[in-house]
Amino acid sequence: MRTPVRRPLVLLAGAALALSACSSSDASSDAETAAGYPREVENCGRTTAVTAPPKRIVSLNQGSTEILLSLGLADRMAGTSTWTDPVMKGLEGDNAKVERLADSAPSMERVLETEPDLVTASFASVLGQGGVGSADAFGKFGVPTYLSPAECEGKDNQGDGDGARTGILEIDTIYREITELAALLDVEEQGDELVAGLQDRVAAAAAKAPEDEVSVLYWFANSEAPYMAGCCGGPGIITRALGLKNVFDDTKSEWPQIGWETVADRDPDVLVIGDLTRKSQTAETAKAKIEFLETNPVTREMTAVRNRRYVALTGAALNPSIRTVEGLEQVADALAAFGLSR
Repeated sequence: MRTPVRRPLVLLAGAALALSACSSSDASSDAETAAGYPREVENCGRTTAVTAPPKRIVSLNQGSTEILLSLGLADRMAGTSTWTDPVMKGLEGDNAKVERLADSAPSMERVLETEPDLVTASFASVLGQGGVGSADAFGKFGVPTYLSPAECEGKDNQGDGDGARTGILEIDTIYREITELAALLDVEEQGDELVAGLQDRVAAAAAKAPEDEVSVLYWFANSEAPYMAGCCGGPGIITRALGLKNVFDDTKSEWPQIGWETVADRDPDVLVIGDLTRKSQTAETAKAKIEFLETNPVTREMTAVRNRRYVALTGAALNPSIRTVEGLEQVADALAAFGLSR
């Protein structure tokens, strides 16, 4: 589920304009000697082109940040923002080297102050109108952008919610995000190694799938009007890999808000719940969610609640990202611990 961003675009001061011009000039200078460039990829209906290996990347979402860090690019990152959780294990040292521009979304002016030569993002709500800035807005200052294809391919982002899937998101789309960024950044070998490692982990987790049907519900946040996963986004990758049944697989909305009476009526075998460290909704942590489930008269008699079949995942693992693989592994292990799979 994307982090809500509701701010008008900041009017850019003259200093930011100068910084942007400087960044574009530096990129042109590098382009004269960069071998194998220019490089470009088709991205969300646009062409993302770079004339030299980017050296000052700003990533506007945690998912995009963790891909870049996993590719070993901390020394080429000028800033990060929009976090829901602690950084992925193993990346703490590299992450500490990169300036955090904001825990939520920074202003466009703040991003341009870092003199970026590439801006990446996981969500259109951040890299778009009403967010930090649109691709067109950054383009006016000579800054190319890259948006995760998981956010724009087979997805309708119209409206104020989290959008709806017009197709089924597959793990291959996340792999392609890795390989496209690796190609733009001239680290193809690292990209191939990262994808291969994730593929091995997916195969190992999928081998633990239960033989009998197990129903599951994914609750991201909010106890008053809870956000539950529809059929076809990031959690759907977990569902299909393990042969599970999402009790809300009849909706293509990414994270529809569904009443507790309807949830109780669907009565899933297992509850996968977000364990978030941000503070923008009610019942963010797994502890708060479990307390609500076990005290609310509508939910406390649900099968998963009575049997305490809870699987706590980070928000990053529930969103389409390399952390989705981590979520798949955790759900697979939890099903075995519950005695629902081998």
